[in-house]
Amino acid sequence: MAERGLEGIDETVQLTYTWIDEVAERMGSDRHHGFQALRTFLQLLRDHLQVDEAAQLAAQLPVLLRGFFYEGWDPGHDLLHERGGDEFVARFMERCPVKTIDPEKAIPAAWAVLRKHVSAGEVEDVFQSLPKGVRELLERA
Repeated sequence: MAERGLEGIDETVQLTYTWIDEVAERMGSDRHHGFQALRTFLQLLRDHLQVDEAAQLAAQLPVLLRGFFYEGWDPGHDLLHERGGDEFVARFMERCPVKTIDPEKAIPAAWAVLRKHVSAGEVEDVFQSLPKGVRELLERA
């Protein structure tokens, strides 16, 4: 039984595991790989978004994932503008700490889980904020 007042912590841990497990399942992998794929994807996505759009997306993430989303973030950064999906995939591979993760599985898995748990309106706002090449990559997901 949860300690009185700590239910929110238990809930965000469970929600975070749900997201991670869904990514891992879609990848055909384990929880560790699912977490690293989701974390890398969220941070890479964040770096393509204006500050206000990133904040609106983060508001719909479980609190624990929100922390990973903002980890290492510089709100004054220049936005990333990969012209093509291949560049997005290459940057994912560069940033992902687990080099055995297949980005061709990880990116679609993370995007699908994000679409499942975030409101359709916010997903569309994020999607439209992305460069055309990245949108084309995600449309194939």
